[in-house]
Amino acid sequence: MSADGGVTPAVEETLRELTPQVLGALVRRYGHFDASEDAVQEALLAAAVQWPDQGMPDNPRSWLITVASRRLTDELRSDEARSRREVAVATMAPADDLLTPSPEDGPPLDQDDTLTLLFLCCHPALSAASQVALTLRAVGGLTTAQIARAFLVPEATMGQRVSRAKQRVKTAGTGFTMPPQSEWDERLRVVLHVLYLIFNEGYTTTSGPDLHSVELTGEAVRLTRAVRRLLPDDGEVAGLLALMVLTDARRPARTGPGGELIPLADQDRALWNSEFIREGVELVTQALSRTSLGPYQIQAAIAAVHDEAPRAEDTDWPQILALYRLLDRISPNPMVTLNQAVAVAMVDGPRAGLELLAELDADDRMAGHHRLDAVRAHLLEMAGDRDGARAGYRAAARRTTSLPERRYLEDRAARLPS
Repeated sequence: MSADGGVTPAVEETLRELTPQVLGALVRRYGHFDASEDAVQEALLAAAVQWPDQGMPDNPRSWLITVASRRLTDELRSDEARSRREVAVATMAPADDLLTPSPEDGPPLDQDDTLTLLFLCCHPALSAASQVALTLRAVGGLTTAQIARAFLVPEATMGQRVSRAKQRVKTAGTGFTMPPQSEWDERLRVVLHVLYLIFNEGYTTTSGPDLHSVELTGEAVRLTRAVRRLLPDDGEVAGLLALMVLTDARRPARTGPGGELIPLADQDRALWNSEFIREGVELVTQALSRTSLGPYQIQAAIAAVHDEAPRAEDTDWPQILALYRLLDRISPNPMVTLNQAVAVAMVDGPRAGLELLAELDADDRMAGHHRLDAVRAHLLEMAGDRDGARAGYRAAARRTTSLPERRYLEDRAARLPS
């Protein structure tokens, strides 16, 4: 839901928090994920219209479940195909089975199905893009229009993506249950990865005029907090939440008055969110000391080292390099290598960093990626190769689809003396 049209922040926050719980209650009770999700969206809209004028009900969750249940049962009753199925089984089913349950029947209202719903939206049959879209719609409570705006695509395109995702889930025949124990770790890994993707897209949007989308980062943090509440002893959940808040702590200093990008080394650290930093450091410290090590915890530890340095020159680069080497051992990927090259350059010199970067030239996953050009240009600039750095910055600027990044890279190239 949106704060537009007179919806107060308190109402909006309540609706966002209750969305997965209400949808989970309907899907558990009635099935029909697709129809249930539409009914919940209608209930959210009704609440957004009525609550600001009439006041929030004493039990907003129950109110939403009741309204959504009525919408859903009305829809199901009018479905001719369903009517035909009911007629077909009428002679076999007890009469009571043909009655639509009342909104008061079913699971207790205090049951929180958020995690089950996340597993459903992040089903392995879906692509990552579909997982993200369906999670934001069904669990985050965003409208299709809001998701489309966040990803700078037409609303019709996003609507089709969400619709196809729901149909794919239906075709997969997945029940509204937790995954079996044998699949738990992998399925949870996918859920956390989807939340990580949502946060990253919000923190540095891949295209468009703005560097970040506060709506997406806020949703990612909120949903990760919900998972953390349900899985308080999972170290990687805590690590992901720590990584998000430690990274988001720097957001107030990442852009200048005109929206221009300000790199980490040049940011005014007095603007960083000290409460987020305190929370993130506490989360990752506890996770590292009590649970098995995972990649999100290591990334959070790296972010904590950056955030705890009072000045850029005080950054403990040897510790960061050690953490990146550890991360590379347990979760190797080209982005880890890319970031590790910067740490190597800060500890052992730019030429050493450039040697590590050369390993990525043959990696198809990095082919044409603007970040590889940008990091190489930065290290060439550190090494005194101005011509090479200028060419690298310009190549990166051509390849990025983010306007703030493009302007920053073009400016870096222009400031290098000939």
